[in-house]
Order: sequence, then C-alpha cells, then structure tokens
Amino acid sequence: MNAKILPMRKSVGIIVLNSEDKVFVGKRKDNPVDNWQMPQGGVDLHEDYLTAAKRELLEETNIRNIKIIKEIGGIFEYELPKNLIGKIWKGKFRGQKQKWFIVKFLGSEDEIDLNTKQPEFIEWRWVDPEKLPEVIVSFKKNLYINLLKEIKKIIS
Repeated sequence: MNAKILPMRKSVGIIVLNSEDKVFVGKRKDNPVDNWQMPQGGVDLHEDYLTAAKRELLEETNIRNIKIIKEIGGIFEYELPKNLIGKIWKGKFRGQKQKWFIVKFLGSEDEIDLNTKQPEFIEWRWVDPEKLPEVIVSFKKNLYINLLKEIKKIIS
C-alpha cells in the first residue's frame, strides 16, 4: 500500500487545563502501554471544528463544563508510522490534520467518566504541560512539542 496516496484525516484536538494549569491526558484502550494523549477525534461531514471538539471531548471523557480559552491558529499534522497505516481508521488515512483548542475545565473531577458508549481511554490523569512530549507515543512527539509552545503562551 502506498501511504502517500492516502489522504490526511480532518480532525480536532482538545487541550484541557484544570485550575492548576495541568493538562488532561488519557491512556488509550488500544495502546495500553505507558502512552497517553489528549482528547482528539475526527470531524464529521458538515461539522465545524469547535462543534467537533466539544463532541469529541464529551464522547471520550464526558467533560461538559469548559470555557474555550483559545482556538490555536493553523493546522497541525502528523503521519502514522508505517506499521499502523492500513490498520487505523479502516485504512483510509495516512495521518491527521488537526485544529486544536485550549479549554479550561470548570467542572468537578467526578464529571470525568471514561466509561462512554465507545470508550477510548482506560485511565486518565492531569500532567504538567512540560511532561506532554514525554508521555505521548513517539510519532506524535513533534506535534506535542509544538502544542506545548501554545500552552505556554496561555499559562505563563
């Protein structure tokens, strides 16, 4: 399969900050080794980025009580490693092009519930933003380094 002919998946990502400016990360159900990620997901047909971000956050974490802090400018991309191309997203995409949002979590932690209709995470925690590049799967590391720069603009 020639990965270069596959398109990039249009998606969103959500950086959720708590009151201490720590970032929400979840451990993926399909990759339960010690790799974590921020909530993210695909944009449905005729759906705008913000609507998709709120929907994905709710579907993955049950988080509802948020305040939008910033829509990060530009689109961020990452490509899947060769061993995952053809296995993820029904083999239709080679990676993702993402619009990211920074939000403040305003609810209480008992609102967070990973036992959703289609669970993606098996565990969650708050991490210091500086730790993000260390806890993510290696093929998303550069993406998370770039997102960290955006987080620092908000919390410093």
